[in-house]
Amino acid sequence: MSSLLKVDHELKKKVDCFRERITTEAEDLVASFFPKKLLELDGFLKEPMLNVQDLTQIHSEMNLPVPDPIILTNSHDVLDAPNLKKRKLEDGDNFPGTKVFVMPNGMLKSNAPLVEIIEKVKPEIRLLIEKCNTVKMWVQLLIPRIEDGNNFGVSIQEETVAELRTVESEAASYLDQISRYYITRAKLVSKIAKYPHVEDYRRTVTEIDEKEYISLRLIISELRNQYVTLHDMIFKNIEKIKRPRNSNTETLY
Repeated sequence: MSSLLKVDHELKKKVDCFRERITTEAEDLVASFFPKKLLELDGFLKEPMLNVQDLTQIHSEMNLPVPDPIILTNSHDVLDAPNLKKRKLEDGDNFPGTKVFVMPNGMLKSNAPLVEIIEKVKPEIRLLIEKCNTVKMWVQLLIPRIEDGNNFGVSIQEETVAELRTVESEAASYLDQISRYYITRAKLVSKIAKYPHVEDYRRTVTEIDEKEYISLRLIISELRNQYVTLHDMIFKNIEKIKRPRNSNTETLY
């Protein structure tokens, strides 16, 4: 076999060290880290911030006052519209488009309770992705060379890799969901700034916040469940994952 491919012995030694490090880290993740993490997330779900019954408590104060309507008291103001526009431009209003009301304090803040939860959830999502990647690499390195027959253990390995890849993909979608929440809310707040008299825009912001709160709680629950599922799946099949082709031919004679 060695004559078919020239391998640098120093490089091979480094690769073997890498494999040993991945193996040690992955086995510790499955045996110790996954159970501890699922218990930690289960405790997080019981914290008061994630068990708000009255969702009005998570509403963010909308510091955008509704201005008084503009009333035209002289009919000539309508007829003199071109001149009025010209005077506005001469006064320094050089930015055409819909007028936006100035924010009371210079900036409209995000929903503080939700931001606090998001800042705690995002590291957990990234951590799950990283640990799944490590365990996935470990299982892939355990897959033996392709042969005919006796592939039941290999199919278990491949199923485990597929499950780990699915968890990675789902966790990445949680990060995308958080980004979409901020973008959607920002667009709605911009609408409120442009059209402060429209009540539906203000109500939509509160609906978006409530939906995101429920989604964040569901994300944490899913992270916990994924740790449970991965630990259970790998622990039950650890023998076939580590030794997919145990041969019993010596007992047949």
